[in-house]
Amino acid sequence: MAYQLYRNTTLGNSLQESLDELIQSQQITPQLALQVLLQFDKAINSALAQRVRNRVNFRGSLNTYRFCDNVWTFVLNDVEFREVTELVKVDKVKIVACDGKSELGFHEPSVCKSIEMRAYNAKGIDADR
Repeated sequence: MAYQLYRNTTLGNSLQESLDELIQSQQITPQLALQVLLQFDKAINSALAQRVRNRVNFRGSLNTYRFCDNVWTFVLNDVEFREVTELVKVDKVKIVACDGKSELGFHEPSVCKSIEMRAYNAKGIDADR
């Protein structure tokens, strides 16, 4: 099973709403809708891994971070995103990072405690992506 993160994007939400309408009008079965969503998961993960080559730099203050089930989650405050000609400032951003290099983005869930660590005075985080 591929990562399902992108189901909560505008495109993923629109797809789910359309599938729900088709199920309600009995034009497709719930099983077919699930197969469509699974194919969407595979396709979007593959497309983003192979086609996107943009580079963005960002800088902010690290509020919290955690690593659970092979997924990193970062919460940053006062963040500046820089592209070649554009600068965007936001008060707070949450970044969820999964292993995109694993084959098809497979993810084995494990039992772990959700450990939240606070980083103090962690300013000046630079990263590519």
